[in-house]
Amino acid sequence: MIRRDCEVLVVGAGPAGIAAACCASESGRRVILADENPASGGQIWREELSAPNRNTGTRRTADIWLARLARCGAKVLPGATAFDADANLRSVRFGSDRGTIEIQYDALVIATGARERFLPFPGWTLPGVYGAGGLQALVKGGLPVEGKRVLVAGTGPLLLAAAGMFGEHGADVLMVLEQADWLSLARFGLKLAAFPEKVLEASRLMVRAGVVPFRAGWWICEAGGKDRLEYAAITNGVRTIRVACDMLACSYGLVPNSELAQLIGCRTSNNESLPGGCSVEVDGRQRTSVEGVFACGEITGIGGAELSLAEGSAAGFAACGHWSQLRRSAPMRKRFGRLARTMDAAFALRAELRAVPTPETVVCRCEDVTAAEIAGFGSWREAKLASRCGMGACQGRTCGPAVEFLHGWRAESTRPPVTPVRLASFCNQNEI
Repeated sequence: MIRRDCEVLVVGAGPAGIAAACCASESGRRVILADENPASGGQIWREELSAPNRNTGTRRTADIWLARLARCGAKVLPGATAFDADANLRSVRFGSDRGTIEIQYDALVIATGARERFLPFPGWTLPGVYGAGGLQALVKGGLPVEGKRVLVAGTGPLLLAAAGMFGEHGADVLMVLEQADWLSLARFGLKLAAFPEKVLEASRLMVRAGVVPFRAGWWICEAGGKDRLEYAAITNGVRTIRVACDMLACSYGLVPNSELAQLIGCRTSNNESLPGGCSVEVDGRQRTSVEGVFACGEITGIGGAELSLAEGSAAGFAACGHWSQLRRSAPMRKRFGRLARTMDAAFALRAELRAVPTPETVVCRCEDVTAAEIAGFGSWREAKLASRCGMGACQGRTCGPAVEFLHGWRAESTRPPVTPVRLASFCNQNEI
């Protein structure tokens, strides 16, 4: 096993983690920033960084922070997947191509971000059905979509960003379906007026999406086809129609990647507006319930890049004990925290989505467990013991949030590995 030590360990190299690493390193601490991806930037900045000629405010912000990261002296460890941790020993273990890396720390900042939330519906396992963010990543990696009929559905502002990107790559984007109704969107728009920069960003998303039809209060109720996706059935609860399509990009918001924090013992809370994901509880100094462990970014609540940068900066200074520096980010954290709560309310999942899966619908893709097989149980633990739901390769990362939304069950424990790692990571003894 490869062993390292540092004063401040930051897990996650998205905006929050980058800000934390920069502030801690610039404060004179020895910092290691570890991330499972080959490059820093996280999911939020991935698209901007993949387009070298794009000149937007988001791209300029990303460039500024990445340049600051390169100058600050923090050691960046890419391709390292955190899978185990021990709060008593103050260590985190990572799987990588070089074997298992154990890093001991004085202070730990967890900035592991978020992932897409998927809700099951009949046919969602057909080839051609993707997560909206997943399809974006594939397109950026070279998947051709030119001439493909693409339907985008789910909830949240990022649906427009996905639709715009697919259109720029030559796809025929049929429509965007938002499960929230027009009244909720109108209320959200009125409150968004207090955030001019977000109004401008929303305008850019709408311009980018172009003339793509937008329907509020509609959602996917079925995907069908013989060997792959051929059509999607959409409904508003009154009418149901079929739409012929080649690809379906569907996402119901984001879920905090809080598993590492939960393994360490950090206290979490459930979001009542968007059930299916646990946020890590922090105080005004970004401290978790575990001594020496701080959290920032999307794992404390989905709030966007601005809130992530503010929380990350605060966490970096707090990990060094520089409490006076926290005042600089307090107004930004308060302001964009309010926006995050507004978005939660606007895009709350409608109750009708719970009735979409049929008894035959697969809920756990790893273990092929259907909705009927987990019906009648009283808890997540009972369902796992009887059906193996959540015991596959993803360890409940996909079906866990879905089952929590459908049945109200929360995972009762988190065990290592919190993310899948190769067996070779336990066997490779080579030194870096």
